[in-house]
Amino acid sequence: MQIQHNISLKSFNTFGIDVNAKHFASVTSVKDLKSIFSSDEYPQKFILGGGSNMLLTKDIDALVIHLNLKGKTIVSQLDNEVLIECNAGENWHEFVLWTLDNNFGGLENLSLIPGNVGTSPIQNIGAYGVELKDTFVSCKALNLETLQIETFSNKDCKFGYRNSIFKQHAKGKFIIVSVLFKLTTTKHKLHTNYGAISSELEKMNIEHPTIHDVSKAVIAIRESKLPNPKEIGNSGSFFKNPILSKKAFIKLQENFPEVPHYNISETEIKVPAGWLIEHAGFKGKIFGNYGVHKKQALVLVNYGGASGREILKLSQLIQSTVLRIFDITIEAEVNII
Repeated sequence: MQIQHNISLKSFNTFGIDVNAKHFASVTSVKDLKSIFSSDEYPQKFILGGGSNMLLTKDIDALVIHLNLKGKTIVSQLDNEVLIECNAGENWHEFVLWTLDNNFGGLENLSLIPGNVGTSPIQNIGAYGVELKDTFVSCKALNLETLQIETFSNKDCKFGYRNSIFKQHAKGKFIIVSVLFKLTTTKHKLHTNYGAISSELEKMNIEHPTIHDVSKAVIAIRESKLPNPKEIGNSGSFFKNPILSKKAFIKLQENFPEVPHYNISETEIKVPAGWLIEHAGFKGKIFGNYGVHKKQALVLVNYGGASGREILKLSQLIQSTVLRIFDITIEAEVNII
């Protein structure tokens, strides 16, 4: 394992923000990970996964540890159930495609989500009616105080909407090194009623979809709405969809009767943040070399050369405008560094 110095992180974050790491190491084993944390040579440490859910606003004056743990293992397989352990450094979308190639179902709706497997439980990634917690069994994580590997069950993780224990009181105390999933092998349960999946399948002339078809539909939808980070710097959805009380939603609907919404429970209703941002006038708006994507108002983009602070300032302007117009607070989904 080699320690490098003054390394640009531009290629390690999907926003393409050019900031420097004072020190940098790519870790390919749990042994090396433990070794780094048992050493006092670099007291300040920063964990970097796929770089997809962050906005870097400054140089990192620390040892940046790039979590590059690779590998997938079929732990067990029964009639309609397979347990798969995937290491944290695997690319999420490539892992989803691998499960589909093996006819394992459950992750198809989560196709094309940027990032790595290790960060997927942290914010309980989700799309098109499916969340990570639906197939998550457990994860192994390094306790940074004891340097022992601990196992967190689904219940232990306290999953919520884009939330988990790793964003709450366990934040900064553990590093996820692998995730265990339970997927189906034959009797796949398809989720095609959320969003535009059904209409996309109709366009594809598919009446009896497979898990592969659902994945292709999701990919087509995402590619039609979301920019490829390899072409335009972005971090996917920048904001969470706000969840309102029924009382707050009724008040909103009185002023904006056309507002789309999804019932979460008898007392909670989710409103698309993208709709709020678009109707606040930001969709497609360009500010020099950064702005809001023309097809999806949830996505802030770096057209090249923008700083993290510029994009942060834009996000704050969007938040304050949405609050002023709709009396709704929208929270950032990405981590601001």
